[in-house]
Parts: sequence; C-alpha cells; structure tokens
Amino acid sequence: MTKKIYIADDEDNIRLAIKAFLEKADFEVMDFATGDALLEQFKVEPSDFVILDVMMPGSNGFTILRALREQSTVPIIMLTARDSDLDYATGLDLGSDDYFTKPFSPMELVMRVKAIFRRIEFEEEKHSKA
Repeated sequence: MTKKIYIADDEDNIRLAIKAFLEKADFEVMDFATGDALLEQFKVEPSDFVILDVMMPGSNGFTILRALREQSTVPIIMLTARDSDLDYATGLDLGSDDYFTKPFSPMELVMRVKAIFRRIEFEEEKHSKA
C-alpha cells in the first residue's frame, strides 16, 4: 500500500521540490501552502506522514503540530529557515519526530522519511509477535 504524505510550506519551490522527490520514491503526496489547509484535510482524511514548515501564514507549524498531536501519532518532520536551538527543542518537545533546517537536501529528507517508516514497521512487527 502506498504511503500518503502531506506537506505544508508556504515556499512553493521548496514544497514542490520535496513533493517531486517523495513522488519519485513512490509516495502519494498532497501539498499545502498553509498549515491550516493541511490540518483541515488531515481531519477529513489523515495521512501516514506530515512535513511541516515552522513559519507560515496563518497558524505556524508549531500550532499545527500541537493540533495534530491532539488527534494522532502520525510521524512529523519540521522544517525551518531559522537555525535556532530553541526552535529545534520546541519542535521535539511538542512531538515532532525530526527537524530540518533550510537549506537541506531533499534526498536526505526522503531517506529520513523512509527510515522513520522502517522504524515504525519494525516496532509494529515486534509488538504483533509479542
């Protein structure tokens, strides 16, 4: 089954580059220019993974992360242009699974997404055998 990933980033070039790399890796991808739009879609049809920019118009990525964590344990990677230890710590404290500072390699992002999926599948297999 193809995994569905939602991306929210207000920078079109970044969002579309990530989308292209993920689609090339055989993921189904929906992209959003705001976190609010992503959250509304997630309420209707949850995804298997979320990639969120921190700084966006409307609700920022941390607000969306908080809202997603109230309803789901979906894996989430945060993106930010600000190289701040406080942002990094805040994202992890709120429940993100990983954190990327812009600029970053879209290929590395895809590899981290795959690694998180592998870890989840391993944990699920381990629990089903117990």
